[in-house]
Amino acid sequence: MALRDHVIAGYAETKIVQKSERDVYSLMGEIMDGLLARTGFEKRDIDGMILTPSLSAASTTFWAQSAAEFLGLELKFADTTDLGGCSAAASIVRAAAAIDAGLCSTVLLINADTPTVDYRFSNYSFHDEWADPYGLMGPPGAFGLLSRRYEHQFGLDYDMLAKLAVTQRDHAILNDNACEKLRRPITREDYHASRMIAEPIRLLDCVMPADGANGLIVTRRDIAKAQGLSRFIVPTGYGELTNLGGGTSLVDVTQSGHRVAGERAFAAAGLRPQDIGSFHPYDDFIIAIMIQLEMLGFCGHGEGCAYVRDTDFTYSGDLPLNTGGGQISAGQAGFAGGGTNLIEAVRQLFGEGGARQVRNTSSALVTGIGWIPYARNWGSSIALILEPDA
Repeated sequence: MALRDHVIAGYAETKIVQKSERDVYSLMGEIMDGLLARTGFEKRDIDGMILTPSLSAASTTFWAQSAAEFLGLELKFADTTDLGGCSAAASIVRAAAAIDAGLCSTVLLINADTPTVDYRFSNYSFHDEWADPYGLMGPPGAFGLLSRRYEHQFGLDYDMLAKLAVTQRDHAILNDNACEKLRRPITREDYHASRMIAEPIRLLDCVMPADGANGLIVTRRDIAKAQGLSRFIVPTGYGELTNLGGGTSLVDVTQSGHRVAGERAFAAAGLRPQDIGSFHPYDDFIIAIMIQLEMLGFCGHGEGCAYVRDTDFTYSGDLPLNTGGGQISAGQAGFAGGGTNLIEAVRQLFGEGGARQVRNTSSALVTGIGWIPYARNWGSSIALILEPDA
């Protein structure tokens, strides 16, 4: 079977909350109930489940099993996609592979995290020896260095980053599920005046930690139709790359694996960047959005600022960008944040965007970024193209 022979039958999402004080398993139960109610499936119909990691709960080595126990599911297939911010979108393809292999037929995908309640992240690889002791201070420090390198190579118009920040914030204001603290308008002047975190990264470049959950049901097309579902979303193109330049000692940190991942996704879908109806990139930092635009072929390498200047990214514009606000303006719900932009893409393709509904629902491009290794760009890059069922 081809990837496009599988469908996303439904989606669910909780509100993103700055500090929920809820148990992560409770959020998972809310997502499962929402998915079953939307699609009409019963719990007994779910025979597969794939989870993303969870900063608050996945430190247990029995993460998938304990979740199945809590949710009362009997499964033929259970797994965790361990690709950080790529995990949510990558789980769709892994669900399709499991279905193709005959391991299961209807898969529950859940992304849930409450890092403000309980944070259990531990870094590894070269960080402890080479990066953290010198005051890198985590992702803001890494993206500060990346931004400086980009500026050195190509120049960097920070007002174009401000434009992206304002656009996403305007979208979050229209999103009832966005974190309330962030549903306030900002201007470009606000962006430039926000305090410095790790030069040149400012507060409004960064995501805000929050709690939340989201999820999908992936199944075969014939099962979805037998269930009486007349509308569903189809994954038509996918690409993935981990550890770009892993065999070399010196890499260009302004390049990411999205170039390779994007080429594969576009080729499989039979589309070009200019065909995309809406763009939902992983956005832990504003500069990451612009780099992805370059790597995915919307513009040339180093031409991101000019492209941003000439493009309308509003929900009614040329290339609607993270129409739910993205993680930066909706809140980053830990590793579940990788599903925030994915769910928004699915919502738009269902035509359920409400006040922020895009005009072109022919396709949507979703990306992921996973982990920040030492002296390289982000560790994993994915590109996923979705289309409504024809």
